[in-house]
Parts: sequence; structure tokens; C-alpha cells
Amino acid sequence: MMDLEPIKRTGVLAAYRAGRILNEHFGNSIRVTKKGAIDLVTEADLASEKVIVDTIKEVFPDHAFLAEESGGIQGNSLHRWIIDPLDGTTNFAHHLPIFAVSIAYAHADKMMMGIVFNPINGELFSALRSEGARLNDHPIRVSNTRQLSDSLLVTGFPYTVRSTPPTLLIEQFTRCLTSSQGVRRLGSAALDLCYVGCGRFDGFWEENLKPWDTAAGMLIAMEAGAKVTDYGDRPYDIYGKQILATNAYIHREMVDLLNTEVLK
Repeated sequence: MMDLEPIKRTGVLAAYRAGRILNEHFGNSIRVTKKGAIDLVTEADLASEKVIVDTIKEVFPDHAFLAEESGGIQGNSLHRWIIDPLDGTTNFAHHLPIFAVSIAYAHADKMMMGIVFNPINGELFSALRSEGARLNDHPIRVSNTRQLSDSLLVTGFPYTVRSTPPTLLIEQFTRCLTSSQGVRRLGSAALDLCYVGCGRFDGFWEENLKPWDTAAGMLIAMEAGAKVTDYGDRPYDIYGKQILATNAYIHREMVDLLNTEVLK
């Protein structure tokens, strides 16, 4: 059995160091550039990613990385860290305090450890495979909501929304909105998944996300009891195009609302 505690300790240290950098930059005048029409990157993203990679390399110099800003970093691909140094960059750039550091570790392509840290409020979500999920060292579980009509949902909109007609996205959103108690849009998929894991939301769906958006949050949600699939109820792959995470009770109803074959 693999000892994941050194992995977790290193990930937590990296998250706290990155969070300190983000807090130092937050609310100040920062340089913002565009990777796409609405896909932003700031100097805080870059500084956060550097300190995360450097911290991990101090302990595991031969490990590989998949990071949002620098892409793949060479190393032993059997051990891979998947990093989003600032999930919620648009919020951050607009001084909206809803963002997080996301760090996951995969062994042989199986997600083994996930950390999501919101440096503004100090909430640290973490999970080790088969050992449950925690918020600041307290165990968390998904909600007990049994029906979609009693559920609070959360979603996000892809960066391609300007270039691709969002007809299907709007139809899915409308169906979920009119079938639930409400739908929120926070702007951080990592936090959305963690909030499903701790019962703040009952379900989350989004498409066209990247591996670093979901790798850590997915494991945290699953270890807290969430069911995570694509819209067709197939096992979720971090390289896939769709993610649906629910408390499991409302999963079938959500699949029925989001299934593209039904909507055509």
C-alpha cells in the first residue's frame, strides 16, 4: 500500500505557499493578459504556479507535472502532479474573492490525492483515495437531498461561449433551473466540486474543462460520497469534455436533464 502522507504534506505546504502569494496580490493592481477572448492569466497565476512546482520538486525532484500555465513538465510520468495555481482567475482579476489553488497527485494515471485551498477564507479541502475527504481536517459528506426539486445546483460556462452558439448550453441551463430550487455560477470549478462534497451544493455540471480544473476537486467530491460521471452517466475522465457531480440521490434526474440525445 502506497504511503500518501508525504504526498499530502507536500501538497498542503505548496497550497499554503501559493495561497500566500495570491493573498498578497489580491485587490492590488496586477498585470492581466489574455489567452483567449475571456480566458485570462495574471502575474499571480504565474508566481503561484512557480512556488507550487518548486515546493514539490524540493521533495520529489523526479516527479512530472501537468500545470495550467506551463503545460507538461518532464519527469517520471508514473508520478504526476496536476496543478491549477489560480482557479477562478477572472474572479481574481475583478477583485471577487472566489478562487482557489488546486493540486492533485496521480499515480499511474489514477488520482490518489487532491487539495483545493481558498486562501481568502482559509478553507482547505483535501482527500486521499479510499480515506475520505476533509475540510480543515474535519470529515465532509455530500448532502442528503433526495429530490432535484429540493436541490441547489451550480454550473459554469465554457470559454468557447463567444465562438460557439450556446443553444444547447442554454437549454440545459433552463431545464436545470426550472427543475431545482436554484442554480448558481461561482466561477471556480474546483470550489464547485468541493462544495458538492461538503453539501453546500447538491449537484454541479460543466463542459470543456481542463484536467487541472477538476482533478483535485473530483477526488474530493467522490471521497465525500459524490457520484461523478459525464452527462451520459459514464465514468468521468479528467480529459473528457463533460462533468456531472451530484450527491448521488439526484444523479439520474440530472442525467435526464443534461443528456444531449433527449434534448435534440
